[in-house]
Amino acid sequence: MPLLNPNKTHPMAMPDGTVIEQTVQLKAVIDHPRIEVGDFSYYHNFEILQDYAAFLAPYLFPPSPEKLTIGKFCQFAHGVRFITSTANHDMSGFSTYPFQNFMMTPETTMDDIVAMFHVPGRKGDTVVGNDVWMGMDCMVMPGVTIGDGVICAARSVIARDVPPYSIVAGNPARPVRRRFDDATIAALQEIRWWDWPVEAIEAHHAVITGADLDALRRIADEVACR
Repeated sequence: MPLLNPNKTHPMAMPDGTVIEQTVQLKAVIDHPRIEVGDFSYYHNFEILQDYAAFLAPYLFPPSPEKLTIGKFCQFAHGVRFITSTANHDMSGFSTYPFQNFMMTPETTMDDIVAMFHVPGRKGDTVVGNDVWMGMDCMVMPGVTIGDGVICAARSVIARDVPPYSIVAGNPARPVRRRFDDATIAALQEIRWWDWPVEAIEAHHAVITGADLDALRRIADEVACR
């Protein structure tokens, strides 16, 4: 039986059995029609939250037109948040004040409310790839796509797409460097270790976190032949 279990709410326990309740697997604690989360992606917050979906994406509502998609094996530190497109105000006119939000009546329908979300210049869905590490208090702005293997430094504000296996930092976040050369990045995206059976991932985790690409390729070939 693998030790890695995508269905555990709290995946981290100390050798004495103490469960680290501040660390949760997001797939186990989020039930939201506009959020999709891959296996083993976790979030650590210093306080235990009552509603992880509402904290992580506070402006994403069930009738929102956009989605938040998070891949597998992502690592989110305390305070990471996603500002999705529904948060946007209409900037096409003289004022950005959302008058309609404060002028609803019993006659206001759900269709009327949904129409308020459709402002000009909407950014669309937010997508996070696989094996992405986001440091403390990172903020992701609407419509951003973050590639596989990206590292976002603490308190980065990610306002534009980030290529796979890049490191970004700052406000707005800018590239610091690529983690690997083009050939290695292409190989990692072809290997896609995060899609292997969990038993293979657990058995070869040292190679996955290592830096021997040939060894990783050999294991990928073995997995593909099973």
